[in-house]
Amino acid sequence: MLMGEHAVVKGYWAIACAVDKVIEVTLLPRNDRQVLIESAVGNYRGSLDDLVTDTNLSFVLKAIELQLAHLTCGFELQIRAQFSHTLGLGSSAAVTVATIKALTEYSAQALTDLEHLKLALAVVHAVQGRGSGTDLAASIYGGVIAYQVSPCQVIKLAGTPALCLHYVGYKTKTPQVLAIVAKKERRQPALYAEIYRTMDSITQAAIKAFEQQNWPDLGELMNLYQGQMDSLGVNDLALSEMIYRLRLQASEHSSTSKADNIKLHGVKISGSGLGDCVISLGDSVELLGYQQIPISVSTTGVVCHGS
Repeated sequence: MLMGEHAVVKGYWAIACAVDKVIEVTLLPRNDRQVLIESAVGNYRGSLDDLVTDTNLSFVLKAIELQLAHLTCGFELQIRAQFSHTLGLGSSAAVTVATIKALTEYSAQALTDLEHLKLALAVVHAVQGRGSGTDLAASIYGGVIAYQVSPCQVIKLAGTPALCLHYVGYKTKTPQVLAIVAKKERRQPALYAEIYRTMDSITQAAIKAFEQQNWPDLGELMNLYQGQMDSLGVNDLALSEMIYRLRLQASEHSSTSKADNIKLHGVKISGSGLGDCVISLGDSVELLGYQQIPISVSTTGVVCHGS
């Protein structure tokens, strides 16, 4: 998530991108009705006629459940990821998108990107009751996208900005963060509505910055958006320390020789907050004590290989 966290669930615009960290779902057909799943978060054995709940594989199993009418034979699913599921990075969205792609190819269904997105949203809503689908859209379309829930719109944005992530070491699940924000919002509904409108204004300005490939402006807008995240109450001490240390480190280097000059245009929380990652725009900057995750924008979304 580059911009639009929290406001997107209110119907406002968001910006997200696919990154070069891959989840691969391999489907191996069977001649019976058995379903076998192998993944880093757990293994599963069941049947198309009796799918048993497993919280570790809830998105995958729900995707299978919603495709049962199209599945005549069982299969094995092998799920591999280039990163730990503890890092977030839209891993639940990516595995949902990839599983649906594998299942619909297996059952000879031709999907448009928009149909794929709607199926994936149905899975997410069935599992956790809410969710904007921004990360789903990024996984399907690839590159950088502007996204709106209702009416559903996905716009591909040009450019591949230089990004870097730092992981704070813990995360709070998005539905839990949304519930915390909703509780605070009920006490000050008018003020929170204004915050969401401001978030949307910043995001729409960021879309224009993308159109102009103006990364310094985009960085300033990221910093402005971070202030709104703080207002919502989804910032915490560790995240704040990371953000201000990154900004300070860049400013200290910029005051020395040109050879050491670091261009760091903006820093903010990436995602719902209260943990997970901080994203920076510009040169890669190390942050002692925190895991650095070098990333680049992937121009390709979900891809199916094989027959």
